[in-house]
Amino acid sequence: MPSLIELQNYTWRYLHTDEPALKEVNLTIEEGSFVGIIGPNGAGKTTLAYSINGLIPGQYRGIKKGTVHVAGREVEAYASGSLQRTVGMVFSDPEAQFTAMTVEDELVFGMENLGMTIAEIRERLEWVTELTGLRSLLEKPPYEISGGQKQRVALAAVLAMTPDVMILDEPTSMLDPLSRQQVFDVLGRLKQEQENTVIVIEHNLEHLVPLSDRMILLYEGQVLLEAETRAFFREMDLLLDKYILPPGVMHFFFELLHTGVYAGTLPLTIEEAAEKLAQLFKERAAALQEQRHE
Repeated sequence: MPSLIELQNYTWRYLHTDEPALKEVNLTIEEGSFVGIIGPNGAGKTTLAYSINGLIPGQYRGIKKGTVHVAGREVEAYASGSLQRTVGMVFSDPEAQFTAMTVEDELVFGMENLGMTIAEIRERLEWVTELTGLRSLLEKPPYEISGGQKQRVALAAVLAMTPDVMILDEPTSMLDPLSRQQVFDVLGRLKQEQENTVIVIEHNLEHLVPLSDRMILLYEGQVLLEAETRAFFREMDLLLDKYILPPGVMHFFFELLHTGVYAGTLPLTIEEAAEKLAQLFKERAAALQEQRHE
């Protein structure tokens, strides 16, 4: 797949701070990929997201070195507001994005600003409400629905404008487990049915890992590790040293790898882990049976 986002020797330091938020970052994100970005608080994850979206340096003052290219153009070469049509952003606090008095008006607002026809707006509204499960909430005020529903509205509002790139900055940080699952269910459908490039910044890895094609670990403003998801978690010792807690099933199978009991790939889901564990038991039982016959 061709690269859609490229950062080369990119450093950003906010004004009135001593240390850069990002330091000499070199990163390529391919078109159509689903990328998970993780790291402790203060690692530079949001700064990276804002740099790709153009909020940095558009709305923040600081000192920039290096380049950030989106779709072959430096972010600063885009006219004001135009990059956001290519790179949509969903924030951790959905209410920060709301501008309308009903969910339907919220979803329509961005499409109207893009100059879409009434027919186009109706078609996309139908699609996005079905995808996100919001049809029954269209007449409700977005400020009066649940946290999970608010986040799905914020996600749907960005999706309706069909940006090439979607960045979600800790979209489930304020949600309960059920609402968190619902948001990632939407992202799962999006990955299956659309061709967007999706970048998700998230602390909870249980739902992020199965969807991610690649993972990036940011630490103290630097890319400490970047790889295909299964290969990424082979570096478990490094991740644990940086206080990154992988999903339990991956940690369990990593320990099996260390002991020599297991030699395959790390599972990404509980279902995959169950299959691998059943196969492992079957192989061990067969080996024991063979030893008895000897």
